[in-house]
Amino acid sequence: MTSHTFPVALLRQNSYDPASLRAGVDSLFAACGIAFARGESVLVKPNLVSRANAGLSCTHPQVVGAVCAHLLDCGVRPLVADSPAFGSAERVAAACGLPEVLRPLGLTVRTLGRPTPLGLPCGGSIGLSRHALEADRIVSVGKLKAHGQFRVTATTKNLFGCVCGCRKAHAHMRLGGQPGGMERMVLAVRAALPPTVGLVDAVVAMHRGGPIHGQPYPLGLLAAGPNTLALDTALYALLGLCPAQVPLWAEAQAQNLPGAGSGQARFVLESPEHFDAAGFTLSPELDPMRFEPVRFLRGRLKSLLHRVT
Repeated sequence: MTSHTFPVALLRQNSYDPASLRAGVDSLFAACGIAFARGESVLVKPNLVSRANAGLSCTHPQVVGAVCAHLLDCGVRPLVADSPAFGSAERVAAACGLPEVLRPLGLTVRTLGRPTPLGLPCGGSIGLSRHALEADRIVSVGKLKAHGQFRVTATTKNLFGCVCGCRKAHAHMRLGGQPGGMERMVLAVRAALPPTVGLVDAVVAMHRGGPIHGQPYPLGLLAAGPNTLALDTALYALLGLCPAQVPLWAEAQAQNLPGAGSGQARFVLESPEHFDAAGFTLSPELDPMRFEPVRFLRGRLKSLLHRVT
């Protein structure tokens, strides 16, 4: 594993107050040396997972708004978009209140589309959004939360949302039965995308379930970094986890990917010891990665219903 270190900025953030968040985002990006060039096209990729429990399961709209305001001040052309598991990004965004935050900025939410095949190391391909591929850069604005299959997720797994629509469920059916298949696919998606930086909403994280139906955990943390693996690894460690407990982390280490090594985070603001995650509860057992056909069909029906209701 490479010994190179990557800046990770952790910041105490106890509320979703817009002015405080905006100052926090500015501080995080500055501390990490993350700068944006005037005229760049930047995909802002929030976690818009579902209309169910949207107030907790999705990235908080004020965090997304603070990132977009920063980008606009840099002269950047932001595109706020995602491809949720169920329904359109527009409908999920409406459920969590994102359009109301973006409207004063002159921005809207779009669903990532125009799939193009991405060849996978385990064989076959998956449809990755050209909207994502054609951006100059991506800001993955993830939500720190428990996950039934990946145990815990942040900014790297959030990039799976750049896969268009039901192709995500197809991937679970086709690759979920292969040990490490889904993890390798997520990392292949990350590698194919434009340069990506990460920012994590852990002001109120989700534990005791997830990625949709969990409970709030007020961690009081906003974090960012130019390498999503280093950022996420720092958060896994803050939660007291090791690679054997987090499948995506273990696979990234097996591939010797920069940022996945323990100790590769260089903390440029606050240190992990300043945050109390002692009560953050994760399931000891993971759900199977593979979606069985009945579950897949049920999900497709649910998705269709979300489109018309």
